[in-house]
Amino acid sequence: MKGKFLFLISFLFFVSNITFSQNTFDIIFPRNDREQKCQQCFQIFNQKPKEVQFSIKREKDNLYFEVNDKKWFNLLFKNAGDGIAVDVVVKDRYSCEYEYVNDTQIRGLLLKPVYSQKLKSGLKPNGENIYRVHVGRVPEAFLNDELEYNILFLSNKNLCNYYVIYDLESYPWDLLDMGMYLDSLTYDAKQIKVSAKEGYILKNKTLKFKIPFKKNKAEYSQEDIKPIYDSLRLTDFNIKAINIRAYSSIEGRLERNIELQEQRANSIVKALQAFQKPTIRTSISSSENWVEFLNDINGTKYESLAELSKEEVKAKLVGDLSNEIEPILTKHRKAVLELELEKKDKYKSMSADELLTKFNSAIGEENLKEAREIQNSIFEKLKEKEVSPDFLRKMQIPKQVKFAKIFNKNSAYRYMLNIRDGLIVYNALLDLEKLVPKDGEVKYNIAAIKIKLWRFNAIDVDETKLKNEINALKNYGIEASLISRMMVNFHVIKAENLMRKRDYVNKDKSVSYINNNYKEFPLSDYDYLSLAQFFSYYANPSFSVKLLENKAKSIDIDEDLLFYYLNLTLVNRNLTHDSNYRIIMLNAINMNKERYCKLFNSIEKGGVTFQLLEDAYLRETYCESCNTEQ
Repeated sequence: MKGKFLFLISFLFFVSNITFSQNTFDIIFPRNDREQKCQQCFQIFNQKPKEVQFSIKREKDNLYFEVNDKKWFNLLFKNAGDGIAVDVVVKDRYSCEYEYVNDTQIRGLLLKPVYSQKLKSGLKPNGENIYRVHVGRVPEAFLNDELEYNILFLSNKNLCNYYVIYDLESYPWDLLDMGMYLDSLTYDAKQIKVSAKEGYILKNKTLKFKIPFKKNKAEYSQEDIKPIYDSLRLTDFNIKAINIRAYSSIEGRLERNIELQEQRANSIVKALQAFQKPTIRTSISSSENWVEFLNDINGTKYESLAELSKEEVKAKLVGDLSNEIEPILTKHRKAVLELELEKKDKYKSMSADELLTKFNSAIGEENLKEAREIQNSIFEKLKEKEVSPDFLRKMQIPKQVKFAKIFNKNSAYRYMLNIRDGLIVYNALLDLEKLVPKDGEVKYNIAAIKIKLWRFNAIDVDETKLKNEINALKNYGIEASLISRMMVNFHVIKAENLMRKRDYVNKDKSVSYINNNYKEFPLSDYDYLSLAQFFSYYANPSFSVKLLENKAKSIDIDEDLLFYYLNLTLVNRNLTHDSNYRIIMLNAINMNKERYCKLFNSIEKGGVTFQLLEDAYLRETYCESCNTEQ
């Protein structure tokens, strides 16, 4: 499922410090008697299913309260004095020109409350399972300001709850990638993208490794790189692309550090290019390694440095201290390389039609080795979009036991190129299974496609039977970790179906199964994001935080994954005040400063919420890093 939170809400504890210089209408601000006066309201909120979400939405100058559960809405606004008031908050409240932000409950301009009778009579459907009612207008004087809208929930005109809305950036997400068996298990190299565009690239093989940098050494020669190249054993492969993240230690000028890292990275690319003729596609990024520096000084006599600003740390790291701390710094100078490899292709110069003729001849002569090599060459042309996926239908593969692996591979590849062919491929593989009933790879491919078809309601599935089929794969040589991954996907789909039925209890059982079992197999960055999105969407954001917290402190985390973690956690003061959280924020600032600063925009301008700046620690970091660009 692709999607975004319908609404994401953050509860702020009630405080009694209120600005009364503005009109508070007929709202009562209870003090010591708040528990008594708000008892019914508190009870309704405590019993609210976590799946029930609400927000304020703006259209031009009109403000609407939106909710996804009409039954809960009617419970909340039962009595004549039960209602809503909107607090219109301006971002200028948090200007870095001010020494501090006044701690007030009403943060902006309070609009006239709307009470039960008007709320219920005005509530109208606004999409699938969404209802809304008009609750006010943006004052004319505020129309050109950056605004947010907090909600006051009133019980018999008493202010009982005050909510601030925040939102998460939206990403496509999917089931965990189960891969398909070709010559070996092959995965979709899906990349995390903020947009909802479909499509992915199929890669043969990727390698990831690190190269340490010596202090002040900028050039790496072919001789320096040869031992590493030889260890990769690339006899049958060429390097198609390199992604390099180069890191400097943190002492010295930022500009010089970045320049040095880019020189080092380019010299590595040049040295690797010398080992092959095909041109290597390259991308390089450079930054200072604050993440590992702060991680590594934790628990040492240097840990007090973590309390200083970046500029103050750099000022300290000169002379004797720089030499003393060098054993730590030396570990931070490195390049993280990710190589995309492609299999060497002796048929590369042939046209697609020539390859087709040669392939069909090899099949006719039962030369299976040559047929498989030509098949791989055709796949490369498909991958590079030199021919269309329909080309696969021209490959004449008899449905005979001796050709089963070639047929399975063609079918699986056709599915990976276009999942819309899933049902056709599924039925073809079921026929193949009758010829090779004990072939684990065929059975695995059938199960993987069946799970996807079930997810998209393309076939009816007996859940018990499917679960038994997945578990039975162990009898045909399929690894336990792959079976665990399939079972997690089984429960992802089951949770989605139960959610649609509003069966929250059984939905939570499937979510708990997923949370307890995803550690049984490795995850790609795309898998991490899919799981985190899944947990958050199904009202378990704490599972998402736990899933991502260790990766968020690593230098090689995907940028979108890191910022998704920040979106999840910036509203949690218990986390943001932890010393480890600074590591995560510096990681984000180093990776993409502009994007980090944007988190503190209003929701309407793509931020989480600018009211994060109520937190003095976040405001200090924001003003230090972002104020010059605002």
